[in-house]
Amino acid sequence: MKRFIGRRFEEVEEEAAQVTYDVVPDENGLARIRVRDQTYAPEAISAQILRKLADDAGRHLGERVTEAVVTVPAYFNDAQRTATRDAGKIAGLEVLRIINEPTAAALAYGLDKRQNETVMVFDLGGGTFDVSILDVGDGVVEVRATAGDTHLGGDDFDRRLVDHLADAFQQENGIDLRADPQALQRLQEAAEKAKVELSSVTQTQVNLPFISADANGPKHLTSTLMRSTFEQLTADLVDRTLAPVRQAMADAKVGATTSTRSSSSAARRASRPSRSSCGS
Repeated sequence: MKRFIGRRFEEVEEEAAQVTYDVVPDENGLARIRVRDQTYAPEAISAQILRKLADDAGRHLGERVTEAVVTVPAYFNDAQRTATRDAGKIAGLEVLRIINEPTAAALAYGLDKRQNETVMVFDLGGGTFDVSILDVGDGVVEVRATAGDTHLGGDDFDRRLVDHLADAFQQENGIDLRADPQALQRLQEAAEKAKVELSSVTQTQVNLPFISADANGPKHLTSTLMRSTFEQLTADLVDRTLAPVRQAMADAKVGATTSTRSSSSAARRASRPSRSSCGS
């Protein structure tokens, strides 16, 4: 939903064509989600995610959660931030603040409690990419520069594997799995799982029995994926992260030889499960 919240349909047509549900414009041209003949604002779906998080936190704490600080990609514009705040209100939460994810990552990492230093937060999430250079210390986090790409994230890495598997299956069986929403959903889940596994192993198996059928009977998808293949398929996506990094460094007036700590642990979801969710 991060890619659709607070956006006009014309801004997200490319993403809309890549998901298994329908994204349509409303009477004002805003992106809306159509599910089972019902149309929902992205804020309403994000609100359900936030409500689930608040309920889980409430059960853990033993009391109802009524207030929240919600994080957003650093590159979110005013419309996206307002829509995110609205999602919190729909969820029944008082949104105390909207803060940038890189700042939240630095705080969660405890950098504000360290001595004064300059750090870089490299946040490649499920649907968006941000890089921020921060001055931290003495309980203060100051953003010196930020850059990013709101159309780049772990979902794009998944999609490369989906297309690789679907193309091979189509060449062998003459069936495009991407034309079948149920088959595509299974393929996306398998691709994400394979991506995660390839973080720790050099190869993995994808097995999807009964993924499709034709006049000759059911068809099964079985494939061995190599880490080297995945790296080749996604090399250009990795390269796309370099320009925002260089831009942020230039804006912050720091060089590659400057003592800058890179904290990518905050959001390594390009090689982990990459669910794109509000407030992740």
